[in-house]
Amino acid sequence: MPPRRFPSSSSIFGQRLRQARARAGLPQDRLGVLAGLEESSSSARISRYESGVHEPPLLFTESLARVLGVPAAYFYCKDDRLAEIILHYADMSEPRRSELQAKAAELAQH
Repeated sequence: MPPRRFPSSSSIFGQRLRQARARAGLPQDRLGVLAGLEESSSSARISRYESGVHEPPLLFTESLARVLGVPAAYFYCKDDRLAEIILHYADMSEPRRSELQAKAAELAQH
């Protein structure tokens, strides 16, 4: 039996970027421009990030996250369930975030 493979961080990043972009309904070129890339290279750069050829620097990742309305941590999360929780958390008000934290602590004790 071959050894189990885990996706590389760059492929996880690309997968999450593609998911967030689709969720936002933005084409690659538009996302790139909104995040601060030049129009002439934006589509190719976003494509390289999504395909895992390159991974952007953290500062640009934060720009992508801001445009897409997701926390930057989402792009690096290997666990699909945790990634979904991160998205829900981002959509919550501060009081609801506190409730979630308390509930998570309670569930972890059982």
